[in-house]
Order: sequence, then C-alpha cells, then structure tokens
Amino acid sequence: MKVLKFGGTSVGSAENIRKVKQIVESQSDDVIVVVSALGGITDKVLNASRMAVLGTEYFNTEITTIKERHGEVVDQLFEGEKREKVKNDVAILLDELEKVIIGVSMIGELTPKTLDKIGGFGERLSSLIIGEFITNACWKDSSQLIKTDSNFGKAQVDFSLTNENIKEAFKGFSGICIAPGFVSSNSEGEFTTLGRGGSDYTASIYAAALDADILEIWTDVDGFMTADPRVIRKAYTIKSLSYSEAMELSHFGAKVIYPPTILPVYQKGIPVQIKNTMKPEAEGTLITGSDLNGKDLPIKGISSISNISLVTVQGLGMVGVTGISMRLFGALAKADVNVILISQASSENSISFAIDSSKEKIAEEVINAEFEREITTEQINKLVIENGLSIVAIVGENMKHTTGIAGKLFNTIGKNGINVVAIAQGASELNISWVVKDGDLRKTLNVVHESFFLSENAELNVFLLGIGLVGGNLLKQLEQQQAKLLKEKHLKLKLVGVANSKKMLLDRDGIEISSFKERMESEGERSGLEAFQKAVIDLNVFNSVFVDCTANDQAADLYEGLLNANVSIVTANKVAASSAYDNYFKLKKIAKRKGIKFLFETNVGAGLPIINTLNDLINAGDEILKIEAVLSGTLNYIFNTISSEVPFSKTIQMAKEEGYSEPDPRIDLSGIDVVRKLLILVRESGYRIEKEDVKINTFVPEKYFEGEVGNFWSGIPELDIDFEARRKVLEDESKCWRFVAKYENGNAEVGLQEIEQGHPFFDLQGSNNLVMFTTERYHEFPMIIKGYGAGAEVTAAGVFADIIRVSNI
Repeated sequence: MKVLKFGGTSVGSAENIRKVKQIVESQSDDVIVVVSALGGITDKVLNASRMAVLGTEYFNTEITTIKERHGEVVDQLFEGEKREKVKNDVAILLDELEKVIIGVSMIGELTPKTLDKIGGFGERLSSLIIGEFITNACWKDSSQLIKTDSNFGKAQVDFSLTNENIKEAFKGFSGICIAPGFVSSNSEGEFTTLGRGGSDYTASIYAAALDADILEIWTDVDGFMTADPRVIRKAYTIKSLSYSEAMELSHFGAKVIYPPTILPVYQKGIPVQIKNTMKPEAEGTLITGSDLNGKDLPIKGISSISNISLVTVQGLGMVGVTGISMRLFGALAKADVNVILISQASSENSISFAIDSSKEKIAEEVINAEFEREITTEQINKLVIENGLSIVAIVGENMKHTTGIAGKLFNTIGKNGINVVAIAQGASELNISWVVKDGDLRKTLNVVHESFFLSENAELNVFLLGIGLVGGNLLKQLEQQQAKLLKEKHLKLKLVGVANSKKMLLDRDGIEISSFKERMESEGERSGLEAFQKAVIDLNVFNSVFVDCTANDQAADLYEGLLNANVSIVTANKVAASSAYDNYFKLKKIAKRKGIKFLFETNVGAGLPIINTLNDLINAGDEILKIEAVLSGTLNYIFNTISSEVPFSKTIQMAKEEGYSEPDPRIDLSGIDVVRKLLILVRESGYRIEKEDVKINTFVPEKYFEGEVGNFWSGIPELDIDFEARRKVLEDESKCWRFVAKYENGNAEVGLQEIEQGHPFFDLQGSNNLVMFTTERYHEFPMIIKGYGAGAEVTAAGVFADIIRVSNI
C-alpha cells in the first residue's frame, strides 16, 4: 500500500487535478490519496473570517471568489448529470461555510474553535471534487478518523484512538481512496485542525497507522534541492536524504516538508518520496532512515531563513550561574517565541539566539521582564538586538566523518568579504549554521554552493624553497595529507620543485616526498636563489605556488618576478611583508592584478589564523582601531619560564634548546622580530607604516647586542640578579611580564609591560601568542585570537593552510 499526498499547487487547477488523476490511476498498488485545499483557498477562507470579525461586508467578496473558483474547477472536470451532482454537493459545503462566517460577523468574535471549523473547509471541498473525479475512488472523512484533544488551534493527536479508527475504516480495503488533509476532530465530534503542514501530517498518520510501504508527497518541485533554485541556478535535486537531513534542511528554510509532520513515518521507518506533480517522470528525493546513495557527499544541501533578528544577552553576572538558560528560553517559550538558532560562548558570559524578526519586540519585553533585577544591578547588560539578518545552514550526516568542512566553509565565506555574525554547530555535526546580513545572503549561498557542489579535482603544483625545520615539517604534513586531500577535498597537491642552499630538484610530473632526498642527491642540480627562480618560471606549470620556508633576506627578492610570472607565493619568511612599505604594497598589487595569491599567514602567530581573520574583517567593511598583541613565542616562553629557580639567562638558553629562538637569540631579545610582525598587522589593517615609525622599548641594555654571540652568552648572566628582584616584586603584586606590541591612532610601539591579573595577556601560557583587534564592529569587546605562536610544526601547519587557500583561486 502507498499513501500519496497532493499539495495545494498540485490540485490548484482543473488541469493539475487531471494530472493527479493520471498519477493515481497509474499506480499498481492500493493507494490512499490525501489532498490539500485548492491552492490559495485556505488563505481566502481565513481572510474572509478575519474580515467578518471586524464587522465589514468585505468578506462577501472573498466568499464569492471561493465559490467561483470551485465552480470553475467543477465545470472543467465534469459533464452532464455528474457535474450537477458535484456542484450540488460543493454548494452544500459552501453554504455551510458562508453561514459560519456570517455568524462570526454577527457576534464579532472568532474563537480558536470556530477558526478550526472554518480552516478545514478547503480540504473538505477539494477532496469531495477529486473523490468524484477519480474513477472508482472511495472517500473517507479524515475528521472522523483522526482524533485529537480539544486544544483548538494547537490540537494534539490521540494516536491510540486514531490508529484504531484508521485500521478499522480500511479493513479489507483495496483500490483508491481519497481523504481530506488537515482536518480532525475531538471526542465530541467538533472540528479541530492539525496545524502547519497539516495535510502532510494527515498523510503521515495514515501511512504509519496502516504500515504503508511508502509515503509519497507530491508537490510543485522535483524534490529537495542542493540550494534554492531561485537563487542558485545550478542547484540540482538531491536523490536521497536521511530523515535527519531532511528535517534539518526543512527547519532552515527548505519548504518541501514541515519537519514535525513526518514524525509518524519516521518512527515506523517508512520511506518518504518527494515527487513533482508537474514532472512525474522526475526521480525526486527519497528520504529513509539512512542515506544509501550519498556516502561520498559530506554536504547534502544548503538552506536559509531570512528576516531574522539576533538577540544577545550578555553580562559577567551570567558566568557560572545555574538556570540562566532555563529562565531565558522558558520566558521565550511562554511568549510563543520560537528560537531558531543558539550560539553561546564557552565563557558563559553571553548567549546569542536567532528569532523571526516579527517576534523581536515581544522577545525584548519578556527578557527585560525576566531579568529585570539582573539588568538593574548591571549583572546583565542591556540587550543587543541586530536586525536585517539571515541564517544559512549546510546539512549532511557525513560531515562528522569529514575533517576540514568548517575550515573550508568559513574560508570560502571570508575570502568573499562576507561577515559572519554568529555560528552554531551541534555535537552531532549534522549541520553548521551561521548568521549573515540579508544583503550578503545571495552571495553567501552562491559561493558556498560553488565551493561544495560544483568543484572538480583541482591540481596545485608546489615549489618549496627551504627544507629545514619548517620546510621539513611541511613536507611531512603534505605527505600525510595528499591522499586524503584528493579523496575528500578533490585537491591534488603535487610537489614539482624543491631546493635548499646546495641543490635543487624539479620534475613537472611530480616528486615523491618519501624519496625526494635520494633523488635530490642523485639528480639535483646546483642550487642558487636566482637559478631556482628561473627554473620555476621556465617550467611554466599551471596553478603553481612558490613556498618560502627560509628566513633568507635575499629570498624575498624573488617574489616580484615569480608573481609577474603568475606563480602564487606562500611564505613563512617575514622579510618581504615587513620590508619598505612600497615594496610590500607592490607585491600585493601584482598578486591582485594577476588574480593569484601572495600569502604570509605564518609571518605573525605561526599557525594562528590572525592575518586571514584580519583580512576578513577589512573585506567585510570593518575598520581596525587598535591592535594589542603578544607576538613573540620566544619572549613569552622566556617570561613564562623565569622563576626563582630558573634565572633570566637560563630561560634564554632553554628557549634556544627548545627551538623557539633564533640561533642568535639577540634577534628575539631586541624586539626586531616583533616589530616586523606589528608592521605586517598594521599594514594588513590598511595603514601605511615603516619600521622606523615603531618605537622600541628595549629591556636588555644595548651593550649585550654588540660583538659576537659568544660574548652575549658569557655576559647575559650579569642581568639575572636584577631580573629576579624585579620578578619577585611583580609576583607579589600578582603581575607578570609580557612583551607587547601596540598600534593605536597612528602610534606603534613594542616593549616589555607589566600585566595585571585579569588582563587577556596575563594567562598566556608557554610560547602562545595573543592578538586583540578593536574595530568599529568589535569595539566594546575586542576580537581575540590566541594559541601556539611558535614552533616548526605549527608554523608548517600554517604554511600548509596557505597552500590550501591558493587552491581556491
């Protein structure tokens, strides 16, 4: 047995009803057909009732339109005596509807009970017409079979009684039976309705009660699409979905089904097929307990909801307080405010949630009332409400089996200058949802769909200069990830050139990373910076990237020629980006003009996404007002390690042994490295600045920077006593040292600062870096980026990330 449900558009005209007849009569199985009202009729019925309660006569116009519409359909479908019979049956129902609405007009009241009686007339009328039109079809009154409580407007189904009624009514059934959707009744026989998506719900109830083989929902689209085809012209039909995926896509705006309506069939494990009445030959979308045909697709579809408001409740008084969320969402529930998305900071000091914009004022009132005491005592700040927003969601059960989805997603969005207002992801990893401005919605949907659904295998040819600590770690990571990237990202990373200070090896067909050292030794040519640059350009391979993992000043001189030859640059070398501003700007300009990349994420913060995030802010129209940062992993390690047992000079030695410092640690101690990083951040923020513009407040006397490095090591212990005395004072005052870089109002400086407990810099562990951006948008609460800021492995990981970004050109 099958249950077929036809929506309002599918039965919206005589022509479409003829298509329904063809579909139903072509079925080889016994079928129960559930129908909605003729398209638009329910809205007219409800509109007439609302006009009536206002005491106006305008409801007569709607009644006349409803009568004419049904009369036209009957005239076109039937002839002779059959036409007169159906017209008479329809007229009886229409007269009943008119009497009820006149009654509403006379008493000036429209109760939920009356509204439920009025609301189901459209389905009763359409099912009567279609039941007479389809050959040898019986008709069952859903309102007598589906029993609910008496909570008019929000009636709950009594499944025990309903299932018993349906099984009894269809005992021994065969053939075709028509039933109205949406309608039901209580134990007193009074009409109730099943709410939004009620006809789908009706069909689902019938299918579950009768253990149908399948529920087919016939509508005006081919099925679930990868995205809204009105926005994304290249969107295509999804062949199969799991119940969970279908519910998630529907929740976030894909109006194919209403999620709660398929709960009965979901509980019984009955498949649901979405079909197009206008194109019955189309395969449609099959919804089952598990997706059988999409295991290679981590993302199944993109959905969105517009006209969203984002409400943020924030305050230090929320931290660690039990019951805040319960009170918040309980108050919203009592006010019938549906929460669509929730995003909460792990610090517990803020909760953001998205609601329909029409509920914004109600939400504000109930929250202010619920937290009046906390707001008055400033434990909770004044509500922040942002309007003109949309929610976008990507959905797919296989996301939990695929790493890097979120990274690829937000990289794609950020590259296109789209500002993400809020993010939410459940632990099930079934969807990732985020909030953007309404004006960015179309752009967001297009770039995400293009990235996840239409990309073919991309090939990126890599030339690597420098195979020391960073370069060596990068090669290990490339080797470990190559197969995975090809399989999961459709990205083929191919090493075609590698060079150190002595030799270079090039092969356009690719170099196996596992054996590159042996090949380099036996086949490698004599190396040199200019020679390697010429070899890269002469090889002239497409989609190529030059990766600089050296600290060589002269290596940066190669970049201009490579960029002009359409070779992208990824560099861990800070020299170019911190050189004269005109040179930095020229390289950026060439890359932009050529449509290639000049990336140097690891120049600041090793593997931390500092520069890329900064670029996203700027591209989204934000303005950087202030930068405060701890940018030296070496110095942070030193000042985190220094103690009464470990003197200052010893910490410097330890930093060198751990691989944090340069071979000559005076480079780190001088602050020059931090100056370079600050220069890069300020420039990437859109400001012109030179090295000479940065004030350096040194903490080691100048004499220790003179002469050979051996003299430094022998003399630096002289400072231990002074540093220990100062350190002890800091410890007593609950302070610590941090070497801080700062830029504000055109002034840039770096130097050792005393940091008080409670400041974001205070708890910075080990060699970690931390950057705070104060912007036009992140003004009251600066954006903070924190994590490992030194080390070959994380730096190599940052270079790796830049290489992946190049593949998305």
